[in-house]
Amino acid sequence: MEQKTITLVQDSFEKVKPIASTAAEIFYSKLFELDPKLKPLFPNSEDAMKVQGNKLMSMLASAVAGLSNLEALIPILQDLGKRHVEYKVEAFHYNTVGEALLGTLEAGLGDDFTPEVKGAWASVYTTMADVMIKASY
Repeated sequence: MEQKTITLVQDSFEKVKPIASTAAEIFYSKLFELDPKLKPLFPNSEDAMKVQGNKLMSMLASAVAGLSNLEALIPILQDLGKRHVEYKVEAFHYNTVGEALLGTLEAGLGDDFTPEVKGAWASVYTTMADVMIKASY
């Protein structure tokens, strides 16, 4: 992965951190809008979804930080992918999650979500999803 891609993702994620809880809400709203059948895979209480949102943002923060050391990140992603199988996540769901993630970043970053930043995030997400899918299915 190119350093420029990593830098674009890491720098743009720094701008998301202050709105992490809002970004999580946007993400799940977009995810369930894209595929309402995913909703039963998640907690149905508002408090539990806030916890889920915190987990999402923490995982994203760790993954984004880990881009600087892909060799260490890969086994973590592989384990995460395997755990998601237990949660009844199927390989095709990763496309929907990627779409929801990009939509969330667009909403959260506004004008800072340039085509270059979008391309960097798409590249990083595709790489991470591929690692998770290959380890799990």
